[in-house]
Amino acid sequence: MAVLEGESNMIARYSTVVCLLSSAFNYFYWTGFYLVDFKKHNELVIGPYQGTLGCLRIPFGKGVCGLSAETKKTFIVSDVHNFENHIACDINSQSEIVVPVLDKNSNLLAVLDIDSTELDAFDEIDKSGLENICSLLIT
Repeated sequence: MAVLEGESNMIARYSTVVCLLSSAFNYFYWTGFYLVDFKKHNELVIGPYQGTLGCLRIPFGKGVCGLSAETKKTFIVSDVHNFENHIACDINSQSEIVVPVLDKNSNLLAVLDIDSTELDAFDEIDKSGLENICSLLIT
């Protein structure tokens, strides 16, 4: 991504990606990063985002973000109301995709969380594209 070229600060990189994604896709209702909090074992803390108020902290294993953090895998949830472990930060959210951000040694740094007000808004094309974008974040 040319817009990130020369920028090493991760918050700046995350913020730019959130802005670009949120602006580019009208079905992205909430777009943001949850960062690994290295001071609190196995917990994510809200990072740069655009959308309504997000959850401030999410434990690993809880909700879609926590499961992605725990497993280091991407999750696509076509209907969050039918996902047993979903955390309802915003009642307008209908579907969700969460992509882990890993460093070059496969250590988790963050997760990219995107919600939509539409059911079944995300697919394998979104997964592939977002995973590619997350891989470009690492400096």
